[in-house]
Amino acid sequence: MIPAIVLAGGLGTRLRSVVPDLPKPMAEVAGKPFLWWVLRRLEQQGIGDVYLSVGYKREVIEAYFGAKFGTLNVHYVVEDEPLGTGGAIAKAFDVIVGDEAYVLNGDTMTIVEFADLRSAAASDVDLTMAVAKLDDVARYGAVVFDATSMRRVTAFREKGQTGAGFINAGVYLVKREALKRYPLPEKFSFEQDFLHAHLTDLRVSAVPAVSQLIDIGVPDDYALAQTLVPKMVA
Repeated sequence: MIPAIVLAGGLGTRLRSVVPDLPKPMAEVAGKPFLWWVLRRLEQQGIGDVYLSVGYKREVIEAYFGAKFGTLNVHYVVEDEPLGTGGAIAKAFDVIVGDEAYVLNGDTMTIVEFADLRSAAASDVDLTMAVAKLDDVARYGAVVFDATSMRRVTAFREKGQTGAGFINAGVYLVKREALKRYPLPEKFSFEQDFLHAHLTDLRVSAVPAVSQLIDIGVPDDYALAQTLVPKMVA
Protein backbone atom coordinates (compact mmCIF):
# COMPACT_ATOMS: atom_id res chain seq x y z
CA MET A 1 0.00 0.00 0.00
CA ILE A 2 1.38 3.41 -0.96
CA PRO A 3 2.04 5.66 2.08
CA ALA A 4 1.35 9.39 2.32
CA ILE A 5 3.64 12.23 3.35
CA VAL A 6 1.92 15.28 4.86
CA LEU A 7 3.89 18.52 5.15
CA ALA A 8 2.86 19.80 8.58
CA GLY A 9 5.79 21.95 9.70
CA GLY A 10 4.41 25.34 8.67
CA LEU A 11 4.51 28.39 10.96
CA GLY A 12 1.26 29.93 9.76
CA THR A 13 2.70 33.44 9.60
CA ARG A 14 -0.23 34.89 7.65
CA LEU A 15 -2.70 33.35 10.11
CA ARG A 16 -1.11 34.83 13.24
CA SER A 17 -3.96 37.33 13.63
CA VAL A 18 -6.47 34.50 14.13
CA VAL A 19 -4.25 31.55 15.15
CA PRO A 20 -1.47 33.12 17.22
CA ASP A 21 0.60 30.25 18.61
CA LEU A 22 0.03 26.95 16.80
CA PRO A 23 1.47 25.09 13.82
CA LYS A 24 -0.72 26.10 10.88
CA PRO A 25 -2.18 22.58 10.37
CA MET A 26 -3.42 22.65 13.98
CA ALA A 27 -5.60 25.72 13.41
CA GLU A 28 -9.11 24.87 14.57
CA VAL A 29 -11.69 24.21 11.87
CA ALA A 30 -15.22 23.29 12.93
CA GLY A 31 -14.05 22.23 16.39
CA LYS A 32 -11.10 20.10 15.30
CA PRO A 33 -7.54 20.79 14.10
CA PHE A 34 -7.42 21.24 10.34
CA LEU A 35 -4.96 18.35 10.21
CA TRP A 36 -7.66 16.10 11.69
CA TRP A 37 -9.73 16.67 8.55
CA VAL A 38 -6.72 16.03 6.31
CA LEU A 39 -6.02 12.70 8.01
CA ARG A 40 -9.69 11.75 7.93
CA ARG A 41 -9.63 12.29 4.17
CA LEU A 42 -6.53 10.07 3.87
CA GLU A 43 -8.32 7.39 5.87
CA GLN A 44 -11.25 7.61 3.45
CA GLN A 45 -8.80 7.08 0.58
CA GLY A 46 -7.58 3.81 2.08
CA ILE A 47 -4.12 4.99 3.12
CA GLY A 48 -2.48 2.78 5.76
CA ASP A 49 0.60 4.74 6.80
CA VAL A 50 1.01 8.50 6.99
CA TYR A 51 4.30 10.29 7.63
CA LEU A 52 3.85 13.74 9.16
CA SER A 53 6.74 16.09 8.45
CA VAL A 54 6.77 18.25 11.57
CA GLY A 55 8.89 21.09 12.90
CA TYR A 56 7.48 24.17 14.60
CA LYS A 57 5.76 23.15 17.87
CA ARG A 58 5.79 19.53 16.74
CA GLU A 59 4.95 18.41 20.28
CA VAL A 60 1.44 19.85 19.86
CA ILE A 61 0.84 17.65 16.81
CA GLU A 62 2.43 14.56 18.36
CA ALA A 63 0.46 14.91 21.60
CA TYR A 64 -2.85 15.26 19.75
CA PHE A 65 -2.51 12.46 17.20
CA GLY A 66 -0.09 10.00 18.77
CA ALA A 67 0.73 6.89 16.74
CA LYS A 68 -2.75 6.06 15.49
CA PHE A 69 -5.61 7.93 13.84
CA GLY A 70 -8.52 5.62 13.11
CA THR A 71 -7.07 3.02 10.74
CA LEU A 72 -4.00 5.17 9.95
CA ASN A 73 -0.58 4.40 11.39
CA VAL A 74 0.94 7.81 12.14
CA HIS A 75 4.72 8.34 11.89
CA TYR A 76 6.68 11.54 12.50
CA VAL A 77 9.60 12.90 10.50
CA VAL A 78 11.16 15.74 12.47
CA GLU A 79 12.72 18.83 10.92
CA ASP A 80 15.09 20.22 13.56
CA GLU A 81 15.33 23.30 11.36
CA PRO A 82 13.21 24.24 8.33
CA LEU A 83 14.25 22.20 5.28
CA GLY A 84 11.83 23.64 2.74
CA THR A 85 9.14 21.52 1.13
CA GLY A 86 11.66 19.54 -0.90
CA GLY A 87 14.00 18.88 2.00
CA ALA A 88 11.07 17.71 4.10
CA ILE A 89 9.88 15.31 1.39
CA ALA A 90 13.40 13.95 0.83
CA LYS A 91 13.86 13.34 4.55
CA ALA A 92 10.54 11.51 4.72
CA PHE A 93 11.62 9.28 1.83
CA ASP A 94 14.66 8.31 3.91
CA VAL A 95 12.39 6.51 6.38
CA ILE A 96 9.35 5.33 4.40
CA VAL A 97 9.08 1.85 2.96
CA GLY A 98 8.46 1.60 -0.78
CA ASP A 99 9.44 3.34 -3.98
CA GLU A 100 6.71 5.99 -4.12
CA ALA A 101 4.49 8.08 -1.87
CA TYR A 102 1.60 10.49 -2.04
CA VAL A 103 2.64 13.98 -0.96
CA LEU A 104 0.27 16.71 0.21
CA ASN A 105 0.19 19.87 2.29
CA GLY A 106 -1.14 19.88 5.82
CA ASP A 107 -2.77 23.29 5.38
CA THR A 108 -4.77 22.55 2.23
CA MET A 109 -7.82 20.38 1.69
CA THR A 110 -7.88 18.99 -1.83
CA ILE A 111 -10.62 16.63 -2.91
CA VAL A 112 -9.06 14.32 -5.47
CA GLU A 113 -9.24 10.55 -5.78
CA PHE A 114 -5.83 8.98 -5.23
CA ALA A 115 -6.88 6.24 -7.64
CA ASP A 116 -6.77 8.87 -10.40
CA LEU A 117 -3.18 9.74 -9.49
CA ARG A 118 -2.26 6.05 -9.47
CA SER A 119 -3.83 5.35 -12.84
CA ALA A 120 -1.83 8.21 -14.39
CA ALA A 121 1.45 6.98 -12.93
CA ALA A 122 2.79 4.96 -15.87
CA SER A 123 6.17 3.29 -15.53
CA ASP A 124 7.90 6.10 -17.42
CA VAL A 125 6.28 8.92 -15.40
CA ASP A 126 8.35 10.44 -12.58
CA LEU A 127 5.44 11.93 -10.71
CA THR A 128 1.78 12.76 -11.11
CA MET A 129 0.38 16.11 -10.02
CA ALA A 130 -3.23 16.95 -9.20
CA VAL A 131 -4.33 20.17 -10.89
CA ALA A 132 -7.49 22.21 -10.36
CA LYS A 133 -9.30 24.31 -12.95
CA LEU A 134 -10.00 27.92 -11.95
CA ASP A 135 -11.66 30.84 -13.70
CA ASP A 136 -8.74 33.07 -12.67
CA VAL A 137 -5.28 31.71 -11.88
CA ALA A 138 -3.70 35.08 -11.00
CA ARG A 139 -3.28 34.30 -7.28
CA TYR A 140 -1.61 30.94 -7.85
CA GLY A 141 0.15 30.83 -11.21
CA ALA A 142 -0.72 28.18 -13.79
CA VAL A 143 0.30 24.69 -14.85
CA VAL A 144 0.51 24.11 -18.61
CA PHE A 145 0.27 20.57 -19.99
CA ASP A 146 0.00 19.06 -23.45
CA ALA A 147 -3.00 17.35 -25.05
CA THR A 148 -1.56 13.83 -25.07
CA SER A 149 -3.05 11.06 -22.98
CA MET A 150 -0.18 11.53 -20.52
CA ARG A 151 -0.97 15.26 -20.11
CA ARG A 152 2.73 15.97 -19.69
CA VAL A 153 3.44 19.22 -17.86
CA THR A 154 5.37 21.55 -20.17
CA ALA A 155 5.51 24.84 -18.25
CA PHE A 156 4.69 26.69 -15.06
CA ARG A 157 3.43 30.27 -15.36
CA GLU A 158 4.15 32.75 -12.60
CA LYS A 159 1.52 34.38 -10.40
CA GLY A 160 -0.12 37.53 -11.72
CA GLN A 161 -1.27 36.37 -15.14
CA THR A 162 -5.05 36.52 -15.23
CA GLY A 163 -7.55 34.25 -16.91
CA ALA A 164 -8.79 30.69 -16.67
CA GLY A 165 -6.45 27.76 -16.37
CA PHE A 166 -5.17 24.97 -14.17
CA ILE A 167 -3.26 25.42 -10.91
CA ASN A 168 -1.03 23.07 -8.97
CA ALA A 169 -3.30 21.60 -6.28
CA GLY A 170 -0.38 20.48 -4.12
CA VAL A 171 -1.09 16.74 -4.19
CA TYR A 172 1.41 14.42 -5.87
CA LEU A 173 2.35 10.80 -6.34
CA VAL A 174 6.16 10.96 -6.27
CA LYS A 175 8.62 8.22 -7.18
CA ARG A 176 11.68 7.96 -4.97
CA GLU A 177 13.99 7.52 -7.95
CA ALA A 178 13.00 10.91 -9.38
CA LEU A 179 14.23 12.70 -6.26
CA LYS A 180 17.43 10.66 -6.05
CA ARG A 181 18.33 11.45 -9.66
CA TYR A 182 19.48 14.99 -8.90
CA PRO A 183 22.17 16.37 -6.54
CA LEU A 184 19.71 18.32 -4.42
CA PRO A 185 20.80 20.19 -1.27
CA GLU A 186 19.49 19.37 2.19
CA LYS A 187 17.23 22.43 2.13
CA PHE A 188 15.25 23.10 -1.02
CA SER A 189 11.84 23.96 -2.42
CA PHE A 190 10.07 21.01 -4.03
CA GLU A 191 8.27 23.33 -6.43
CA GLN A 192 11.03 25.76 -7.42
CA ASP A 193 14.26 23.77 -7.02
CA PHE A 194 12.93 20.40 -8.18
CA LEU A 195 9.78 20.66 -10.32
CA HIS A 196 10.49 23.98 -12.03
CA ALA A 197 14.27 23.62 -12.23
CA HIS A 198 14.22 20.13 -13.77
CA LEU A 199 10.99 20.22 -15.76
CA THR A 200 12.76 19.80 -19.10
CA ASP A 201 13.84 16.26 -18.25
CA LEU A 202 11.30 15.28 -15.58
CA ARG A 203 8.24 13.41 -16.79
CA VAL A 204 5.37 15.01 -14.87
CA SER A 205 1.78 14.01 -15.61
CA ALA A 206 -1.06 16.42 -14.76
CA VAL A 207 -4.27 14.92 -13.35
CA PRO A 208 -7.17 17.40 -13.76
CA ALA A 209 -9.45 15.59 -11.33
CA VAL A 210 -9.74 18.01 -8.38
CA SER A 211 -13.35 18.70 -7.44
CA GLN A 212 -12.75 21.06 -4.49
CA LEU A 213 -9.78 22.91 -3.00
CA ILE A 214 -9.27 25.23 -0.05
CA ASP A 215 -6.04 26.56 1.47
CA ILE A 216 -6.32 27.95 5.01
CA GLY A 217 -3.18 30.08 4.62
CA VAL A 218 -4.99 33.43 4.71
CA PRO A 219 -7.67 34.60 7.19
CA ASP A 220 -10.49 34.91 4.64
CA ASP A 221 -10.08 31.33 3.44
CA TYR A 222 -9.62 30.11 7.01
CA ALA A 223 -13.01 31.61 7.86
CA LEU A 224 -14.57 29.95 4.81
CA ALA A 225 -13.06 26.60 5.80
CA GLN A 226 -15.13 26.49 8.99
CA THR A 227 -18.24 25.53 7.05
CA LEU A 228 -16.78 24.18 3.83
CA VAL A 229 -14.27 21.59 5.08
CA PRO A 230 -16.72 19.40 7.05
CA LYS A 231 -18.87 19.15 3.91
CA MET A 232 -15.83 18.25 1.80
CA VAL A 233 -14.82 15.40 4.08
CA ALA A 234 -18.29 14.12 4.99
